[in-house]
This record gives sequence, C-alpha cells and structure tokens, in this order.
Amino acid sequence: MVEQSEQQRFAVLIDGDNAQASLLSQILAEVNKVGYITIKRIYGDWTTTNMNSWKESLHKYAVQPIQQFRYTTGKNATDSAMIIDAMDLLHSNDVDGFCIVASDSDYTRLATRIREEGLFVIGVGEKKTPEAFINACNQFIYCENLAVTNEVKRETRRKTKKEEKS
Repeated sequence: MVEQSEQQRFAVLIDGDNAQASLLSQILAEVNKVGYITIKRIYGDWTTTNMNSWKESLHKYAVQPIQQFRYTTGKNATDSAMIIDAMDLLHSNDVDGFCIVASDSDYTRLATRIREEGLFVIGVGEKKTPEAFINACNQFIYCENLAVTNEVKRETRRKTKKEEKS
C-alpha cells in the first residue's frame, strides 16, 4: 500500500450549477484511486432552491460550499469564482492535482494552465462536455458512466434486501 505522504494531493472543485449531487460519492471514489483529497469545494448560489439537493451530500462528505451570488442573469459568476480559487491553489503548492467537476468549456484554459505547471487534472462531466475541455484534462470521467455504476449498486442492494426477507 502506498503511504499517504507518497500519494498525490488533490483539490476537488465542483461547479454546483452543472453537477449532480447523487454522483458525489462516486466522484470522490474515482479521485481517491489516483491520490488523496485534501480540499473539497463546491461553488454556487446557495440562496437558490436548485442547490438544495446538495445539502445532505455536503454534510456527509465534508464538502465546503462556496457562496457565489448571481449578480446578473446569464453570466458565469460561479465559473469565475471557481477559476480564481483554482489559480490561488495552484500557486499555493498545496496540491499535486485537481479534479474539476463541470461540463462546460469555460474550464478548458484552467485545465490547460494547471497542466502547464506539471499537475494532474481529472475532469468529470456529462457526455455533452466540449471536446476541448475533455482533451485539456489528463483523465476525463463521464457522469453517465458513474450514474450506471450508481444504479448497479442500488439494484444489487435491492436484490440483497429482497433475499434477506425471503
């Protein structure tokens, strides 16, 4: 087994506007295959009801919510906040890699810049994610693949419970 001090330290940064709370455990498990997670943050406007689905998962997995108000309609305030934090982390030398959970091209240059510094980048997003962002990452994981894994686990649990009752 690899010592924790020998593993890569990862920051997991989630665009809460474009990610699914139900996949959080699988996302964290995938990152833990490559290194250990030292920073877990999710960005979004927590005053809106569409972020309510995240609350239970944030408590369960100790993910820090970062509030970002939507100052104007149609602008990417969440994206900007996440990118600024990522650059701060990049220059802090506290991490060896990043996991960027998002499905839009706004993070392409961020992933490229992180890789230019020699750090490892895992992207997680939907199949609609632009090819440029996918190619900017060292590794890319599709949410749809994680969702299938999630459904198989649920189905296995249902069968096991049914068998126990019999």
